Amino acid sequence: MGERDGGIRLAGNRIILSMLNIFRRTESHRALLWGVVASAVLTGLVWLLGERLHGIRLLPDQGASWYYWKLPEPTVWTRASAWLGYAAHQLAAWGLIYYAQTRVRRYTSGLQRINIVALAVNFGFIVLHTLQTHLFYDGIAQDVSIFSSQGSVVILLIMVLLMENGRRGLFAGRPAPISTEVVGFARKYHGYLFSWAAVYTFWYHPMENTSGHLIGFFYMFLLLLQGSLFMTRAHTNRWWTMTLELMVAVHGTLVAVMSSGPDGAWPMFLFGFLGVFVITQMHGLGLSRNVRWVLAAVYVGAVLLVYAGRGMGRVDEIVRIPAIEYLLVAVLAALAWLGLRAARLVTGRRPAKDSGEPEPAGTSRTTP
Repeated sequence: MGERDGGIRLAGNRIILSMLNIFRRTESHRALLWGVVASAVLTGLVWLLGERLHGIRLLPDQGASWYYWKLPEPTVWTRASAWLGYAAHQLAAWGLIYYAQTRVRRYTSGLQRINIVALAVNFGFIVLHTLQTHLFYDGIAQDVSIFSSQGSVVILLIMVLLMENGRRGLFAGRPAPISTEVVGFARKYHGYLFSWAAVYTFWYHPMENTSGHLIGFFYMFLLLLQGSLFMTRAHTNRWWTMTLELMVAVHGTLVAVMSSGPDGAWPMFLFGFLGVFVITQMHGLGLSRNVRWVLAAVYVGAVLLVYAGRGMGRVDEIVRIPAIEYLLVAVLAALAWLGLRAARLVTGRRPAKDSGEPEPAGTSRTTP
């Protein structure tokens, strides 16, 4: 009787532990879901509060290299408010990444204390930037080129292509000849670069409520959320990370339509970024060969349909973004290889290859 009771209790304990494990496996993903909802709510607040900014006088637009949303006569205080806010946010983000890599160093299914701190820090700086905009208006755009903000996001996308080369390949599931040392270095330290790209772009803009700003801020909130969930399984969820990569296609296309109308350059952004998806990104999702062929066929059909009306002589514009991205992957890989080689010569030690993070579950590289 006692042995049977002991067995029942043991079985009950195992069931309870299994339920707790299931809960922990989904905890970070629930946080991710609520984070997306919170990002949408914050974007709505930016829209509501932005009505107060409509009376601010701005200079006339002066072309593609001109950033319109900045004060005609900035002061020391307007500049200091933006740069000090950016610097504090950036240093805090880098400090959290360093702490996680040196003190935590393990991935879990649930949230860790460092994730709670990171979420709170990013939320605090979102509130701070909102107040800074309504008190001083200017972002750091007053002192840096508009191309630096756009370029930071491009570098982020290039780094993703590089660090995912071993898992999903670069061309139709086949990896480019990039050394594992370079890929390992990128995977281990990518957080610092991604954090810079997100925080820099976030503080570049005042929190205006134009359609382009709202789409961009929603994207930035999602990137800050992703950065706050480091060391969790949600951070490496393949569908979530793919969504973040594809968001740039949505953002770029909508901004192009809003700025230049339906006859503008929006197909270059839409089909350019979707071209990267078909060539590279979809091969890391575990999709069957037939599904991937269908997606490729839909892409080609959509291109033919759109350019039948725009003129096939303009179809070359859709290759510009993929060509630039793949070229920059090669450049970045070469620079990283040279840097690692120089470090090895100086220190006499071989840099670690460990990526610092696990591969997403069930994301083994597929082949056509």
